[in-house]
Amino acid sequence: MVNVQMTEIVMDKVQLWIGLCEDVIVFVGSPNGSKEEVHQFIKNAHLETILMPTDALTQAFTAYFEEGVPLTLSYSDIFGTSFQQKVWQAVRTIPYGETRSYSDLARVIGMPSAVRAVASAVARNPLLLVVPCHRVIQKSGKLGNYRGGATWKQSLLKLEKSFHEPTV
Repeated sequence: MVNVQMTEIVMDKVQLWIGLCEDVIVFVGSPNGSKEEVHQFIKNAHLETILMPTDALTQAFTAYFEEGVPLTLSYSDIFGTSFQQKVWQAVRTIPYGETRSYSDLARVIGMPSAVRAVASAVARNPLLLVVPCHRVIQKSGKLGNYRGGATWKQSLLKLEKSFHEPTV
């Protein structure tokens, strides 16, 4: 049994459940989702609800949504396989306001023929926004699937692009 402390953050009509183990983020839920969603990623989770998020969490998410500050919170991906962790680390290298394809990620991790496995690992990301899988798109430029929904993925990309200054 893993004790996961759950707290919620509400930003601009979007509610997110955040799961913590010993003050380290292990889960960020889908927008307006249930805290029970954590069980899809951490099978043996025992949920404890915390009424108020920490100031650091609130400030980080506020800065992300309102000021375009990338999330740099402490997190743990221990609930993923070694392959998933490798993919999630590659996703974390995608610069704020930019996108990469599943094919790009497969090349980054040194497995260019593992595009489907990479897509599957991205889909199993328990840390929405913290591991910014919304920045991963199809090779064709289409958005592809996203646990938070296509509309929210598009909104996040638009938000990031509005704050991002392209590198020359």
